[in-house]
Amino acid sequence: MSRKYFGTDGIRGLANRVITPELALKVGQAVGLIFNRGDHRHRVVIGKDTRLSGYMIEYALVSGFASVGMDPLVLGPIPTPAVAMLTPSMRADIGVMISASHNPYEDNGIKLFGPDGYKLSDETEAEIEALLDQDLGPRLAKSAALGRAKRVDDVQARYIEYAKRTLPRHVSLEGLRIVIDCANGAAYKVAPQALWELGAEVFTIGCEPDGVNINRDVGSTAPAALCAKVREMRADIGIALDGDADRVLIVDERGHLVDGDQLMALVATNWKDEGLLARPGIVATVMSNLGLERYLGGIGLSLERAAVGDRYVLERMREGGFNVGGEQSGHIILSDYSTTGDGLVAAMQVLAVVKKLGKPVSEVCRLFEPLPQILKNVRVRKAVLENEPVARSIDKARERLGSGGRLLIRPSGTEPVIRVMGEGDDRALVEAVVDDVCGALGSAAA
Repeated sequence: MSRKYFGTDGIRGLANRVITPELALKVGQAVGLIFNRGDHRHRVVIGKDTRLSGYMIEYALVSGFASVGMDPLVLGPIPTPAVAMLTPSMRADIGVMISASHNPYEDNGIKLFGPDGYKLSDETEAEIEALLDQDLGPRLAKSAALGRAKRVDDVQARYIEYAKRTLPRHVSLEGLRIVIDCANGAAYKVAPQALWELGAEVFTIGCEPDGVNINRDVGSTAPAALCAKVREMRADIGIALDGDADRVLIVDERGHLVDGDQLMALVATNWKDEGLLARPGIVATVMSNLGLERYLGGIGLSLERAAVGDRYVLERMREGGFNVGGEQSGHIILSDYSTTGDGLVAAMQVLAVVKKLGKPVSEVCRLFEPLPQILKNVRVRKAVLENEPVARSIDKARERLGSGGRLLIRPSGTEPVIRVMGEGDDRALVEAVVDDVCGALGSAAA
């Protein structure tokens, strides 16, 4: 399906160029009209991260929703999973998060959640797109039916209590030295506070947002600062969130990074032992390491693979009845607790296992040895994949890797790039195979 506005995770682009006040106003109107169902007073909750452009977009959205008769409840800076949780909790008809996630501050975006707290379906997004290019003037509310906006001040405390309750009741974090990196983003208040209230000694970085420093040299996409801070403070663990706190990566006591594949393996193993897995397996994406799949197979669990994007992981989880899923990048979805990726809640599960086993994080969080995995991007249009020499190169590469390896060719959904990922037991072979395919792609585009 060709989409003009929506990408794999809402609407995203350069603030005040792509994501303009005019577009935000129109999104509010279009979404409000679609979710204005029934005779009750309709509500929309609106959260945001810490980007400077969030103010501009927030007020435009409030105007749009109010103009079609919806009451906007403005939450202020709050993680994306908090918006997903608060939408059904506050009996809202729609939830909105203003964020471009792990992107730099120049970008911003609009993520939408239905009344059940789940991201919208492709079909609903198509309905919204159809309205965005129409004249909605005749469908605006009459003067007496306009919406009333209200700022809600207690939502951060509500989310902190929700996150704390996901930790097993008997578990305390007393005795743990934790460095938390909030990427100068949406969780800069709630995450350190939740960890401190649970008894941990907490050190912070990336908790001083100024509107333009979100994700800049901090957070899950730039974890070097956290690795250094963990070593400096001799901490037991480091936790890196991204700008809207729906991703998490862990740093062990040695300052080494632990990715989402290892975290999924940890949660799956613990939940299997505790009898908490809804199905004997988890859902990950095509990018997750083959080492994860082999490890899970060795303990009697399956790995279902979905397309890249947490929404596709969640769709597969709901279809198959799985309650653990995620991405290598750190989107961890635990559907017993949340309807989307939640970095803080996932970190709570890791901390629970660390306390339960009483071992260093470097032992607890490294359950398998990842296979060599090479990922390269080639700046070409996806049409070159139809080129016969390119197709032959891909077939030959897969034949060379054999059944013990994987080759994934994936056009980017956001830029004119084709991603080539190979993995297998022999690093030299994987590198050669990926280079050959990239060379064929480059030659075809020349």
